Amino acid sequence: MSNPTETAPASAGPGAGAPKAASSAEFTHRQIITILVGLMMGMFLAALDQTIMATATRTIADDLNGFNLQAWATTAFLITSTISTPLYGKLSDIYGRRPFFLFAIGIFIVGSFLCGLSQNMYELAAFRAIQGIGAGGLMSLALAIIGDIVPPRERAKYQGLFLAVFGTASVIGPILGGFFAGADNILWIDGWRWVFYINVPIGIAAMAVVARVLHLPHQRTDHRIDWPGALTLIIGLVPLLTVAEQGRDWGWGSGRAIACYVVGVVGLVGFVLAERAYKDEALLPLRLFSNRTIAVGATSSTILGMAMFGGLMTIPLYLQIVKGSSPTVAGLQMIPMVAGIMAGSIASGQLIARTGRYRIFPIIGSTLMTIALGLFALIGADTPLWQTMLIMVLMGLGLGGNMQPMITAVQNAVSPRQIGVATSSVTFFRSMGGTLGTAVFLSVLFNVLPGKISSAFTSAQSTPEFQQALAADPSQAQTLQQATGGSALDDTSFLSRLSDVVAHPFKVGFSDGIQVVFLLALAVMIVGLIVVLFLPEIPLSQRSAQQQRADDAAAAGNSDGVPGEVGAGPAASTHAAH
Repeated sequence: MSNPTETAPASAGPGAGAPKAASSAEFTHRQIITILVGLMMGMFLAALDQTIMATATRTIADDLNGFNLQAWATTAFLITSTISTPLYGKLSDIYGRRPFFLFAIGIFIVGSFLCGLSQNMYELAAFRAIQGIGAGGLMSLALAIIGDIVPPRERAKYQGLFLAVFGTASVIGPILGGFFAGADNILWIDGWRWVFYINVPIGIAAMAVVARVLHLPHQRTDHRIDWPGALTLIIGLVPLLTVAEQGRDWGWGSGRAIACYVVGVVGLVGFVLAERAYKDEALLPLRLFSNRTIAVGATSSTILGMAMFGGLMTIPLYLQIVKGSSPTVAGLQMIPMVAGIMAGSIASGQLIARTGRYRIFPIIGSTLMTIALGLFALIGADTPLWQTMLIMVLMGLGLGGNMQPMITAVQNAVSPRQIGVATSSVTFFRSMGGTLGTAVFLSVLFNVLPGKISSAFTSAQSTPEFQQALAADPSQAQTLQQATGGSALDDTSFLSRLSDVVAHPFKVGFSDGIQVVFLLALAVMIVGLIVVLFLPEIPLSQRSAQQQRADDAAAAGNSDGVPGEVGAGPAASTHAAH
């Protein structure tokens, strides 16, 4: 592979500087694909970790005698990955992407290895927090690096491959998680520990590939690092994310919850003050959000995260509880959505490259998601599985047409030196929206379920079929009485001991509860669709960020000291659009 890391010296003569800089920063398709392999291996780690845990968490929690503490393992990972995302974006803008991407993979490997050694849930939560620090950089830096080496017009084509990675992980993850969790021992080690140990060889291979192929030209720029902003962001988000995850168990008005609200608000106020003080050197520069594309991108990503994570986390529950699928089978039944995401992403990427227009795709994607959530709100306990799968395809197409074009729009709207912070800000707000949506929608679901289930059983008890089923097997009534005494939502395994007729009212009540969640997600997504309509259409640049930096450096070297706006990139054209 030829080396694209050489940049033209600032002292190059007028005749040679610009061409040399431009050509040296230009990557061939083969070079881009080679770099992509390393990036996708890193992203595969983060994607696999999210999906493999879904089917193994219960086994892990039981083995570590901490079933009631399992949420902390998720919360710890979520907090550190969310908070570290903007830090990676800002620091990599200053010091370069490569060292921080390698650092993120390395920390993720260390965290994974330690998770495999955990002896109790508190240790697992602490080690998952270390894992999260690495995971925060894997997604945002990979997208930022693509922004560095690929022109915006071509970028969506390559970014679609990233969604293919997530799609693959979402299929393989539940199967591997179920396999490892179901095995007592593999190579004399508890089966579930391989959920974490499998990350080690994949991570080492990813580090080797990235270290070998990822060589980006970078000109060191000295900046103040916004440590006050980082500290206040931690003070603001840690208690708010904690109460979002734990509030349902604590009680939203409990003393612990109120303390978290107060500390979180104080931290966020401090964060805004710190960002104002640091101006352009801030962790999330406030001036960045005066750019309409960034403002729309951040807002729509928050709403998309809420609708996507908050709505979609109920589909596996529906498949497992209402349709009786095992966790592994439920993962396989989600393949239609994965196929939709990949098809939507690849199609939008190809069309953006051909037409140079991107605004229409988030609008179409949001519209498809709105329709899909509306249809999901109509599915019940007796809806055929094939109909649910068709809606999954529609939802996937909407997600695929929404996420990557929005990243492309945001990266196209900022100067090359701000690509990292702009990309990480969109990823950050999407993650925050997902956390908020999951917490709110789960809280709503478990609040409405008791009433819905009780109502369904009341209706069923008067039917002759239900009465005959109970009379035929008196143990059914005893099982039902024990389950509905308060533990039904803690352990739903009792459904397997009931006949279809007796279990059916529970499934009806659960479906009715899920419909409420989808209606809430639909309302949120309608707001998201309205927000996306304000996205401006800015001509996509034909140059990558590296080419723009090289051209700017050459222009600065040829300017003979004449002041000018260097490094503006496509952002210079955004003012007219605003």
